[in-house]
Amino acid sequence: MTSQTKFAVILSGCGVYDGSEIHEAVTTLLAIDKSGSEYTCFAPNIEQAKTMNHVNGIADTLRGDEDNRNVMIESARIARGNIFDLKDFKAQNFDCIIFPGGMGAISNLSDIAEKGMNCTLQDDVKHAIDESYNNGLVIGAMCIAPMLIACALGNKGVCVTIGNDKKLAQEIDKTGAVHEICNATDVCVDEKLRVVTTPCYMLAKSIKEVAQGTENLVKAMMDLI
Repeated sequence: MTSQTKFAVILSGCGVYDGSEIHEAVTTLLAIDKSGSEYTCFAPNIEQAKTMNHVNGIADTLRGDEDNRNVMIESARIARGNIFDLKDFKAQNFDCIIFPGGMGAISNLSDIAEKGMNCTLQDDVKHAIDESYNNGLVIGAMCIAPMLIACALGNKGVCVTIGNDKKLAQEIDKTGAVHEICNATDVCVDEKLRVVTTPCYMLAKSIKEVAQGTENLVKAMMDLI
């Protein structure tokens, strides 16, 4: 392991219902910083699938509407403006890549929300995961985001967790991936494929549990380097 491990953090917007889950994203950045590592945030420069009102849970705008929002611009709220277009991601500059959860993972980074595991990853997301795998980066994902990893690496038999949801586990199994039942703060480690996942808000009841889960995730990822 190098003196300072470099993480790429892939965001999908800002807000649990239409982007990155903010608690998961922020505690991930905190866990990376506390570990003595450094992070760089990326997001695809694309339109969101929809923009949700987080008070009433209703979509205000949809893809194609004039006032719908941009994934990268929204993600910049979490990254305090220090964010890069995912198309510029280069795996050779990093040791790890990590995906926080939130509905943006399955609606902006992919069309899993619409099509299930007969899904397509957004082009820049697919390229980032494929390039990371091919270059031996440790890949991490939390909450619903492990479904992205199953979509990309299911044909290699990757082992992931989204907690204990039987229906989603069956969807994951359809890709050829293996689902492992875990508790909120547990981590599922696929040592062979160098993939680490954790349930976070799929099961967590508090931000304290999320913070512990993301810290466990980052530590397990660093142990694989």
